[in-house]
Amino acid sequence: MAGFDTALEQFVGQNAPEKLKARAPNPSLTPVSHSFLFLQGVSSPFFARLTKSLREIGQQVQCVNFNVGDVLYSPGARTFCSAHAGELEAFYSRTFHQLDVTDLVLFGDCRPVHLPAIALARRLGIRVHVFEEGYFRPYWITLERDGVNNNSQLPNDPDWYREVGKFIPRYDNGTAFKQSFLTRATHDVLYHCGGALNKLCFPNYRTHAPFTAATEYVGYIRRGARLLLSGARDDALVAQVARERNPTFLLPLQLDSDAQIKDHSPFNNMSEVIDHVLASFAAHAPGDARLVVKDHPLTPGLVNYQRITKTLARHYDVVDRVDFLDSGHMPTLLSHIAGMITVNSTAGASALLHKRPTFALANPIYALHGLTQPGSLDDFWAHPIEPDMALFHHFRNTVIHTTQINGGFYSRSGIDLAVNQCLDVLMAKTSRIESFL
Repeated sequence: MAGFDTALEQFVGQNAPEKLKARAPNPSLTPVSHSFLFLQGVSSPFFARLTKSLREIGQQVQCVNFNVGDVLYSPGARTFCSAHAGELEAFYSRTFHQLDVTDLVLFGDCRPVHLPAIALARRLGIRVHVFEEGYFRPYWITLERDGVNNNSQLPNDPDWYREVGKFIPRYDNGTAFKQSFLTRATHDVLYHCGGALNKLCFPNYRTHAPFTAATEYVGYIRRGARLLLSGARDDALVAQVARERNPTFLLPLQLDSDAQIKDHSPFNNMSEVIDHVLASFAAHAPGDARLVVKDHPLTPGLVNYQRITKTLARHYDVVDRVDFLDSGHMPTLLSHIAGMITVNSTAGASALLHKRPTFALANPIYALHGLTQPGSLDDFWAHPIEPDMALFHHFRNTVIHTTQINGGFYSRSGIDLAVNQCLDVLMAKTSRIESFL
């Protein structure tokens, strides 16, 4: 990140208007001393590694533990929270004052244990650093000030991206690193094994997850068996989509537990989304059009979306034009579909990258005039419009430069790559987005 910033400063110094010259990022202006308070992170050693690196450069770091899993992955200097939900604001008020907190760090800005902390921090002028999964995966993670997704500081103005994007370096897919589902699953199991002691050690803790870990693990085992049986069928369907000339539209499902659905969409769950999309498809799509509904790769399989899709397709009398995928090669699909319908998934950004017409049912960061299609879903089926790719590349480069960190949360190589880049961002006086506002 530092190398890109240096290149940007040199480029801006030669080419940018005075406003951008004055506001280009300058890491040398960062404060030398902070008091960081870490709240919940991902189920991995990522926060432990990051706090260790901050302490090594002389920063004060304290961590709040809300459950036994937090304790297992905490990097020490702990503050234990056993407050009821209604007592959290008072707990944070005391903690912020006692530790003289200057910076709050957390993963996910919609978790119930984080909401009162963020609100209080904003009132007190404490910087809030929010991590989230990357907007452009798999080799990027998100780090923003104040909020992510619908709470992001990113402007909803295509002209801003067109202007600022002129002075942003071109980003590729980032440095690749080894990723292992087994490593991620192992961390998740270790984290949640401690949950068996939560009733004893943290009786007031209430998880943000809709299901217990044990319930999800049973679902994953069942889904794994289903994937073994459906793999060949799914590959054949993807190949058929690639061969056919009839327009095929794609609806990639998201997780019901995702804040993008729970907090940032008009839908309660993906069953409602499927119903909404199939109703519109049946009434307004051309007679030769097809719809493919694709399950999320990390779904625990506790809801049988294939059965729901078939039932609704029969209800709307389009069962012969609607297919369901448990798996399937996404790049191949994106290269051959007529368009994508999404709520606010990062798959929408991938569709735009492949120059596919995209309709967003909510308000993701890429829902800009010129990228996602305006108007109604009913009109989208017959008249899908390709995105403005010049705008998309300005948008993508700007979003990566201002909000993304090349690295990962779960593998050692991904964590190593990310932690070194996070330090400058966490230490800066202002966010990377504010440098251009």
